[in-house]
Amino acid sequence: MKDPERIRDSWNKIYRGSENAHKVAVLEEGMSVKTLSMPPEQAQFLETRKFQIEEICRIFRVPPHLVANLDRATFSNIEHQSISFVVHTIRPWLVRLEQAFNKALFSEKEKGDYFTSFVVDGLLRGDYASRMQGYSVGIQNGFMSPNDVRSLENMNPIPDEEGGNIFMVNGNMLKLKDVGAYAKESTGGDDHTEILELD
Repeated sequence: MKDPERIRDSWNKIYRGSENAHKVAVLEEGMSVKTLSMPPEQAQFLETRKFQIEEICRIFRVPPHLVANLDRATFSNIEHQSISFVVHTIRPWLVRLEQAFNKALFSEKEKGDYFTSFVVDGLLRGDYASRMQGYSVGIQNGFMSPNDVRSLENMNPIPDEEGGNIFMVNGNMLKLKDVGAYAKESTGGDDHTEILELD
């Protein structure tokens, strides 16, 4: 450049200030424009787009990770967001549909025997370790059989002769009145223990 100060003064005079914004710049002496960073307008536009995604999710009560917005997603909170989506978004609609179906599909006589219900257990399935722990509690407390668990996990049932449909309870949990009933210490001369079998 022959006279950089003159070019600077000319540029400031023509393009400086908000009143001169959006004017077409004329470059001289072989100069070229190089963008150093993203213009503020474009950066603001991208932030607005992200906010729009969150707003739409808020309107329809859908977790952001379901529309591929993973900015604030972690392994721990996605599972809870999915459960919250089923409980607070899907379930109210399912209840309305169940009530409408039960009212419209069955006669007064049939309503005592039949009803409609949506099963959302598949949507509420947690990670593998949590499911196995829950199944273990169910089997040990006698309200689930091994075949109940296998059915939920899409596995073939265990035959009846092998105990697939037996409901079991953990043996160390007894009623208070039954404690000590299985073993009674004899008071005879030879000190030994008699095992009593209860019917």
